[in-house]
Amino acid sequence: MVKVRFAPSPTGYLHIGGARTCLFNWLYVRRLGGKFVLRIEDTDIERSKKEFLDEILESIKWLGLDWDEIHYQSQRFQLYHDYAQKLIDEGKAYKKEGAVFFKYQFSEIKIDDLVRGKIVFTELPKPEEVIIKSDNSPTYNFSCVVDDYLMGINCVIRGEDHISNTPKQILMYKALGFKIPQFAHLPLILSAAGGRLSKRFGATSIREYRDDGYLAEALLNYLLLLGWSPGDNREIISLEEAKKIFDIKKVNKTGAAFSVDKLNWVNSEYIKSKSITDLAKIAAGYLRSKNFLPPDVDTRYIERVVELFKERISKLSDLMAWARFCFYDDYAYGEDAKKVLEKNLNRQVQVLMERFSSMDSFDKDTIEKEFRDVARSLSLKARDLVHPVRVSLTGEKVGPGLFETIEVLGKKRVLKRLERLCKYWAGSKE
Repeated sequence: MVKVRFAPSPTGYLHIGGARTCLFNWLYVRRLGGKFVLRIEDTDIERSKKEFLDEILESIKWLGLDWDEIHYQSQRFQLYHDYAQKLIDEGKAYKKEGAVFFKYQFSEIKIDDLVRGKIVFTELPKPEEVIIKSDNSPTYNFSCVVDDYLMGINCVIRGEDHISNTPKQILMYKALGFKIPQFAHLPLILSAAGGRLSKRFGATSIREYRDDGYLAEALLNYLLLLGWSPGDNREIISLEEAKKIFDIKKVNKTGAAFSVDKLNWVNSEYIKSKSITDLAKIAAGYLRSKNFLPPDVDTRYIERVVELFKERISKLSDLMAWARFCFYDDYAYGEDAKKVLEKNLNRQVQVLMERFSSMDSFDKDTIEKEFRDVARSLSLKARDLVHPVRVSLTGEKVGPGLFETIEVLGKKRVLKRLERLCKYWAGSKE
């Protein structure tokens, strides 16, 4: 049975690179019907924090991934000491000033990496290495080898930045008499320019992407594309479908460039694919978590607002910037938008208000018909009224369709805002 592990360290939040490693491990083992182990590498007692651990576990769950076992290295120190003592007893390690040093018995090492193919190691940078530090905590390579063996891990899938650790660990496996697992080293995730990711360009935590309004399934889909492809030029694929066809041997060897624009496109595709009811429920939960929604707003109104912006937004946080006028009246006319209001159409807008007030049906089609009729009767082109009315209703020059916007806002709110516009033209305070 195939058994893999994802081993985050709770000295920081879960970032894009770690999340992709977790995903590729999960997909590989779920397709093969094996077991997925989550191992918390918290041997650094001083830097490991509960807040980081909680965030890592929460982020993995939010992404829709699960695990079959969970272990904490901080609870396994005695095991590491026992195996270090075994090496000392066999003359393969020694103590010095409270630390334990492992003596490498090096010979050429070859591995058949599932991603990169054959890799040959011909030398090591040093002849020995600390495996138990003077504070009694184990070092990374040693605890990793002991745990992978005891937990039955037979395939290690991790980032290519760990390639240099691989020969060291293999020599420890051999010294301890452990069976050596298979290895698969994933390409690094790079910035668009080809360098390391920075916080400005992608290297933020999964929690931050969640807070910014990305959908879990969309973020997972994008992570899949960073080094792997479902084929046939497809870019949108569900987790369930990916689980059936994912092949670790088809992961690219070269680094994958992270693109916020591509992530936004993928997220927008998932937003568009959702029903209005489902999307409104998700959006409401998100906006409430940001204390954005008025307490008395009803579900049907949220659905209508979401429908208004569904084809335009790339992430849920866009609603906070673009749809604020749907929920609040406390916006000012933008400086650029005020230029639209330089021509005073106070009298004409009052005629429009009178027509709107007398309408029994306030749906988009009827609104548009009445609006255009008013413009013609006043010898105006429709756009002469469209632009100032849009500014009065939204505070901005651009936005979703005007007549759809008027319908969603409703007659009472529209009349109130048009009256505010007339006062603006009359020289009164806004």
